[in-house]
Amino acid sequence: MSGEHASMRIIEGYARGGTDLAADEVWAVEAHLETCRVCRDRLSAAVDAEVPAVASLVDTVWSDLEHRLAVTPTMPRGRHWSARLARWMTPTMVPWLAMVVAVTLLALLLDRVGTGTGDVSLVLLFAPVLPVLGVAASWSRGLDPAYELTASVPRAGLYLVLRRTASVLGVVVPALLVGGWMTGVMVAQWLLPCLAFTAATLAFGGVVGVTRAAVVLGAVWAAVVVAPTLATSRTTFALQAGGLPAWALILALGSGVVIARRGAYSVLGAHR
Repeated sequence: MSGEHASMRIIEGYARGGTDLAADEVWAVEAHLETCRVCRDRLSAAVDAEVPAVASLVDTVWSDLEHRLAVTPTMPRGRHWSARLARWMTPTMVPWLAMVVAVTLLALLLDRVGTGTGDVSLVLLFAPVLPVLGVAASWSRGLDPAYELTASVPRAGLYLVLRRTASVLGVVVPALLVGGWMTGVMVAQWLLPCLAFTAATLAFGGVVGVTRAAVVLGAVWAAVVVAPTLATSRTTFALQAGGLPAWALILALGSGVVIARRGAYSVLGAHR
């Protein structure tokens, strides 16, 4: 890519089938062509000049479809919003996000009525792992029937992972914000662990798959933090103000690993 448009070398190579281009160049030009009319016109001209057989095939297909498209009803206005929403989440995420919010509200209710757990806030205790449930659901092979199609589109990699993660956090964080405010928990005390745990899940997910990473880290959290905290009725150091620098470090390292291994999210293995 050069400047704002693809170079003629890449355009002509893609017109010939992309066999002489690197894999990352093919993905880059496909993503760019989605939004650049100028480069689409240049590609069309290159196809006409370089591979006339393909141009002839496209003309034949278009002539067969043109009269059908003329009588095809346009998409209802409401469907456009559905299409835009699909860029951020899948239908399978909705029940999972509803469950996460329900768990948050239940933890808040137990905190308010008193559960005999001493100074332990259940909202604070479960805040780090709640977003992970939604992230795992948004990138799960078992829950998304269109995972193969999703993983094969040009923007399927880190771009889509971050969009879906942002949609999860957009639902979970406000719920936790309300819960933290009502229970008197300092925002940084639950927000930093929440973001750090999410970043660690994505970083680990680039190696073993996002769903597996969520399950493993969730189990580790339950065994190392939740169980001992509930058993002793004392807030563990990991969730106290003194542990915030460690969470900030985990967030920075996790984010760095995600960026460094951004290509790992463009393969089907990330759906495991």
